[in-house]
Amino acid sequence: MSKTGFKELIVWQRAKTLAVTIYELTDHGSMRRDYGLTDQMRRSAVSVPSNIAEGDERGTDKESVRHFFIAKGSLAELLTQLEIAKDVGLASVVDVEPIAAECTEVGKMLGALIKARRHSILRSAVLTLGVGMTVGFLLPLIFHL
Repeated sequence: MSKTGFKELIVWQRAKTLAVTIYELTDHGSMRRDYGLTDQMRRSAVSVPSNIAEGDERGTDKESVRHFFIAKGSLAELLTQLEIAKDVGLASVVDVEPIAAECTEVGKMLGALIKARRHSILRSAVLTLGVGMTVGFLLPLIFHL
């Protein structure tokens, strides 16, 4: 868990803003009439900050990382849905490109957060198991997170 809570995480703030942007995009024009795609885009967008928040509030870094990966998966879903909306003429390139770019940036931030939390897990494992442990024993811990 972050020291100050998930609302202080910049990645959560940007993901929440992204979700609001998706709600605004899907509330206009032909997107408003396509309930299926609109609903799925909204669900994917809301899932990102929700999983960041849940992950940050979890008791262990291992649980946190799991939720951060779910958030990354939701970002990939959202990017796919944006591409589909553009390709079928429900959203313009002008609307989609900046949102897609923000998805990519949030994904990079999530990747950095995952890396930091994984490093914390490894550091904890070394401290708990003792510095004398061999790298061969620690590698399975790293790759099963």
